[in-house]
Amino acid sequence: MKKYNFHIKIKLSIVVLLSLQISFSLNASDNNLKLNDFEYFETPGLNVLIYSNWYNENFDDSKISGVEIIHHGVRTATNGDVRLEPTPEQWDPFPNLIERKINKEDNSIEVLLEYPDYEFDFMIKAIAKEGGIFLSVNLEKPLPKELEGHAGLNLEFLPSAYFKKAYIIDGKAGNFPLYPTGPMKIIKSGETEPKPLARGKQLTLAPEDPERRITIKSKDNELLLYDGRNKAQNGWYVLRSLIPKGKSGKVIEWFLEANTITGWIREPVIGHSQLGYHPEQKKTAVIELDKNDKPLKTAKLLKITEEGKFTEKHKSEIKKWGKFFRYNYFTFDFTNVKEPGLYLIEYGQVRTKPFRIAPDIYKDAWHPTLDIFFPIQMDHMFVNEAYRVWHGAAHLDDALQAPVNHKHFDLYAQGPTTDTPYKGGEHIPGLNIGGWFDAGDYDIRTQTHYSTVTNLVLIWENFHPKRDETTIDQKKRYVDIHHPDGIPDILQQIEHGTLALIAQYRAVGHAIPGIISSDLSQYTHLGDAVTKTDNLIYNPELDSLESNGYQSGTFDDRWAFTSKSSALNYGSAAALSAASRALSGYNDKLAEECLTTAKKVWDEEHSHKPDTFKVGNTTGGLLPAEELKCAVELLITTKNDKYKNRIKELLGEIDEKWLIFSVTPLIRAIPYMDKAYEKEMKKLVQSNIKFTEELEKRNPYGVPIPTAGWGGSGWAMLFSITNYFSHKAFPDLIDREYVLKGLNFIYGCHPGSDISFVSGVGTDSKMIAYGNNRADFSFIAGGVVPGVIILKPDFPENKEDWPFLWGENEYVISGGASYIFLVNAVNDLLNPSED
Repeated sequence: MKKYNFHIKIKLSIVVLLSLQISFSLNASDNNLKLNDFEYFETPGLNVLIYSNWYNENFDDSKISGVEIIHHGVRTATNGDVRLEPTPEQWDPFPNLIERKINKEDNSIEVLLEYPDYEFDFMIKAIAKEGGIFLSVNLEKPLPKELEGHAGLNLEFLPSAYFKKAYIIDGKAGNFPLYPTGPMKIIKSGETEPKPLARGKQLTLAPEDPERRITIKSKDNELLLYDGRNKAQNGWYVLRSLIPKGKSGKVIEWFLEANTITGWIREPVIGHSQLGYHPEQKKTAVIELDKNDKPLKTAKLLKITEEGKFTEKHKSEIKKWGKFFRYNYFTFDFTNVKEPGLYLIEYGQVRTKPFRIAPDIYKDAWHPTLDIFFPIQMDHMFVNEAYRVWHGAAHLDDALQAPVNHKHFDLYAQGPTTDTPYKGGEHIPGLNIGGWFDAGDYDIRTQTHYSTVTNLVLIWENFHPKRDETTIDQKKRYVDIHHPDGIPDILQQIEHGTLALIAQYRAVGHAIPGIISSDLSQYTHLGDAVTKTDNLIYNPELDSLESNGYQSGTFDDRWAFTSKSSALNYGSAAALSAASRALSGYNDKLAEECLTTAKKVWDEEHSHKPDTFKVGNTTGGLLPAEELKCAVELLITTKNDKYKNRIKELLGEIDEKWLIFSVTPLIRAIPYMDKAYEKEMKKLVQSNIKFTEELEKRNPYGVPIPTAGWGGSGWAMLFSITNYFSHKAFPDLIDREYVLKGLNFIYGCHPGSDISFVSGVGTDSKMIAYGNNRADFSFIAGGVVPGVIILKPDFPENKEDWPFLWGENEYVISGGASYIFLVNAVNDLLNPSED
């Protein structure tokens, strides 16, 4: 970071026009905060976003909404809005956004919002003038009585941005707590809420730190500072003023000053692979520069010797790529360096962490994911690692039938019927086997599971990894990491995922959306999964604390959501068909059952109109695409012509824009189809190449980068895996480098930072992530996070010091399987003679 001796204060007046008119004098200096073309207020070192982003309607409060502050390149504040709690949790109410108006003539933004359940609406106006920003909220009529003492203006500050920092409120100093320690109060029986840490009329955050210093003043409204982590580990520090009752017009006004460093320019980011490079691959770093930074002409590649010396091995001019969102981008090509060794890249005063160039660079890069991540995610198993127990054998009381006509959280829902022999609340036997914790939470999500099983089978069939580092004993429900048992781990993971899928058919006759906690108090559980339930099957005839050793009267069992979906059924049957091939010779009985079940599902689905129940990402993907996957897997397994014929028919039923999801299975079917089909696939690959080449014009990384609320690691890997199968089928059409791009992306060649998105892989990797141990600010080796997201309108972000943003930092099992496949695929292309 460049250092400067002089600072300038940037003034932001946050005026909440809710009923109280406040006047005050402003510093006459002009901070030059102006509305830019991206419709937010900007000056060097400071951006103020006014409802550029909105709450995630599926997952509710994702800490990306309302008034937000990006302070010296870091988003430090969010959720500036009228809220109904001092420290709102993830599922607490938030307003509806009605309209957002941009007025460049007077440098202002107006936002109309409402709480329809309370017939409460308000208008927020932000205007930059007089050296600051006035942010006002107007009420046409007084606050509804039921919201008196509840509705207030909140602004949330990122705890990790203020850890180890102080504050001063009305002259009294304090420190931001590293760990939440209260105070709390009882609001009614069984319910509590935080008390303020401090209160007053003027608050300065981090007075000692010029990069983080912010001052908020209120003439007539009390400022209340809370620690939201007292209610939830993912809470932020919250500044709040209550809306006075019986008032209309302007009711709250804050004045905010944010310090900025004179001449501040964001430090360059050198995007590169933290793992390193194979001597024969293309090696291109992407240099990301602040738009106010003047680019240097050259960059260097330095080799590190055993004596600690840095020897220049390559120096060349950087090549301008152009602007991508808010930053300017340049590339540095050092492909001609092939000598194995330890290197770093130097651009001006910035140096990367060391990385290797070596022929075996990808040989073991997937090991942590198979050795550590997948075992830890295993549900219904006791998982041990040396002196540590990761978790006990959890959820042995799975599962109760979910009630009908019920919309649940996390995209689960039950339709008007159960589609099973069971009534709501009845125990469905046989579901307490196999499966993985889906992600950072503990549910079993079938759609993710069958994708994972299918990819694990592809790994086994394409690369035959015999690696054995883990003991997995299904009968004893026991897993021991770093303790080989003589069986390839990949086969045991295929078996474990398959057991969860086949259990659904045994229990109810079809694939089900999944199994998840019945209420939010369980769903938000952080800690050993075995403590979520008592592992005893619920019996309503017993008292709530009574047990007979097998059953209990404690209503804590998870719910099984069982609405039938043809898309989900096809996807699961596809995985079972694939698993039957991998398990043959290892678990023949299970393999035979899988194939019999998959064929039965196919015949049964073709005997009636499709079941089209659809909720989010729990009920399968697009129906034609899921049926296609099933047809391909059954064709490969059985060689039966009826699947071949259906594949040809389905080609015309899949929308062209969704074909990227089907290219891999379509190509895998080529050896079992005729020459005419192969020609069609060649055309498909040629068409897909156009999309691939277009990406290099859209962004400097040449991979799909989504702008929604979930990071792009999964897209980058899907892109590269699709290109792998395309390259293997038609090597003359698509270069192998298009396979490597996705891996380079997740290893650190991406926007915003140069960190590896695979924990424990690469010199500098994710050490704080959204796993089931996220409350400890820790990680699970081998887990792959979603990575960088583009916050609207132009800000790339991946928090490295705050695990609780799931769209950036949450591990998902399907990402782990895709990663293992992709690393082996790249190694196969670069070292084809290896076993």
